[in-house]
Amino acid sequence: MADVLKVATVQFEHRADDKQYNLGRVAHFVGQAAAAGARLVVCPEMCVVGYWHLRRHDVEALRALAEPVDGPSVSAVRSLAQQHGIGVGAGFLESDDGRLFNSYVMCLPDGSMHVHRKLHAFEHEAISSGDGYTVFDTPWGVRMAILICWDNNLVENVRACALAGASVLIAPHQTGGTASRSPHGMRPIPVEHWRNRHTDPAAIEREFRGPNGRAWLMRWLPARAHDNGLFVVFSNGVGRDDDEVRTGNAMVLDPYGRILAETWVAADKMVLADLDLGLIPLSTGRRWLAGRRPELYDILVRRFGTERDPRTARFATDPVDI
Repeated sequence: MADVLKVATVQFEHRADDKQYNLGRVAHFVGQAAAAGARLVVCPEMCVVGYWHLRRHDVEALRALAEPVDGPSVSAVRSLAQQHGIGVGAGFLESDDGRLFNSYVMCLPDGSMHVHRKLHAFEHEAISSGDGYTVFDTPWGVRMAILICWDNNLVENVRACALAGASVLIAPHQTGGTASRSPHGMRPIPVEHWRNRHTDPAAIEREFRGPNGRAWLMRWLPARAHDNGLFVVFSNGVGRDDDEVRTGNAMVLDPYGRILAETWVAADKMVLADLDLGLIPLSTGRRWLAGRRPELYDILVRRFGTERDPRTARFATDPVDI
């Protein structure tokens, strides 16, 4: 295992349904990351086709956009990984045997690929949720996992990946500036702040750093890293995403929940960080994992009859009674 692993994480503004443009942005950042000596680069959720506008598409339009894992988009990402000799992650709309998935592929330089299907998909009633964790070994001797956006909000998912041996969590998102149902959750960002970002950069920066962006992430994202003793590589969209504004905030966190690198710039951007893998064995989270008492945790897997499917839970307007 390498002592230090250099990684890159990206935020960029996709164009809806424009695979050629979006893959061009992926290629741009892969080249940057490779030139900087990174061993892998993480791009956002669903960045190949775009994200929030998908909820307005009919099923036929979704099927026309979707591709199998061996389709041209993933093949292009795989070629970039092999050409530059680094791992490349990107989100896409997957089709498989008539079903659609919000999926993410990590292509490794040896040509191997690992695909994660979002476990809690809510974007469209025709997009199915995945049913398994994606934890894998890498050429650098580091075991990694992938969780997509809302997957990371459920603490059980990150814990399961850590227990499966993951030391690095790849966490692609499309978040920030959403219309939360919670009274103290995120709120939409006025689109004019994004349009005026060059003439009034302070206004959009306040939004990106405030409670609709970074400040919201800081309520929970560091805890995922700290409590499980792993690095988190957070990638996100930035800018217009249909009628919302994504806040970017690409960042890398260490096993103590400390931020190693981040950005709040209102633009396409890549950040780099060196992961000191020696921090993991005696990190607080790893020591806490060793102190678990599984015989107490039956309640975590028991069904109470109040469970909801991801779409119902995400868009709930009624109070939740557990």
